[in-house]
Amino acid sequence: MAKWILYHTDGCHLCEQAHALLTPLLDDDSLQLIDIMSDETLISKYQTSIPVLESERGQQFFWPFTAQDVRQFFTQTE
Repeated sequence: MAKWILYHTDGCHLCEQAHALLTPLLDDDSLQLIDIMSDETLISKYQTSIPVLESERGQQFFWPFTAQDVRQFFTQTE
């Protein structure tokens, strides 16, 4: 099961940047991509704030972030 969720949508260049930044930091089994367009609740919650990285405990990290920021977020959520 994924330990991290990246809320995104297709065609979002910031989401693409976030995914590219996360790919070297997480293996494929650790990251789940959820397209917010699949759910009305997610659309209303994240439409102006994606990409958003969420831990398995529900802690959220909002864009913009760097690889160093993400590493720090990882240690804070362990």
